[in-house]
Amino acid sequence: MTRVWFVTGASRGLGRAFTEAALAAGERVVAAARNVEPLAELGRKYPDTLVRLPLDVSDRAAVFDGVERAVAAWGRLDIVLNNAGALLYGMVEEATEEQLRAHFDVNFFGAVWVAQAVVPHLRAQGSGHILQVTSMGAGGGFASTGMYAAGKAALDSVSEALAMEVEPFGVKVTILQMGGYDTGLFTVGTTATEPDPAYAELRAKLSEMWGDDAGPDPSTAASTIMELVDLPEPPVRLIVGSASYDMVLQMESARAEQYRAWERLSRLAPG
Repeated sequence: MTRVWFVTGASRGLGRAFTEAALAAGERVVAAARNVEPLAELGRKYPDTLVRLPLDVSDRAAVFDGVERAVAAWGRLDIVLNNAGALLYGMVEEATEEQLRAHFDVNFFGAVWVAQAVVPHLRAQGSGHILQVTSMGAGGGFASTGMYAAGKAALDSVSEALAMEVEPFGVKVTILQMGGYDTGLFTVGTTATEPDPAYAELRAKLSEMWGDDAGPDPSTAASTIMELVDLPEPPVRLIVGSASYDMVLQMESARAEQYRAWERLSRLAPG
């Protein structure tokens, strides 16, 4: 029996790449996105195995309704890919309340709403695999992308808790700590703060540091995901990307080194 995928943010980037890979493998996909028009050609290519679902994941009621429609389409869900997300670019001081709340509504709460909506169905059928797209940078903040990292870090922590909660029901959760891929996140997926001149020098340094390399095409990560979903016992956490793997281990090592450097001060407190 072919599996049924539910993919958010399916119209571009990683969501689109994983949707195409699943369809090419003969799977069935409910592809959800705010704008599903970019999926029209894919719909014509796979008329019997693709359902396009207009969905704003920040709308909790719409998410629950969308999941019910997805289940009704093929009677079950097997793989849920929480991919929808955006980038709020700017310094912490610059971000407005409206920008911050809108950002977390999509990147954190949207993924939580999807998880809440699908878990009862997966629990009832005694199986399923939830893939939570976070980031290689979820382990710590970085200047100008701190809000993005914060949302992904929150999702990372909630997903680890979710994995423990649903495991007894035969449901798996994998946190995908994605590396830097050319997803359009820094262009069409970006909301920018109003730049404060006080940070002009820092912005210039960051721009020089990052350069113009947008990263590899998202399709290059598809084979990793397809192999992951075939594993009988998938990992709870997976770094996706060779270069990103090395960078994450370097960051973890640097953090451990900093802890050790201040061990004396830490141990002064009895807690």
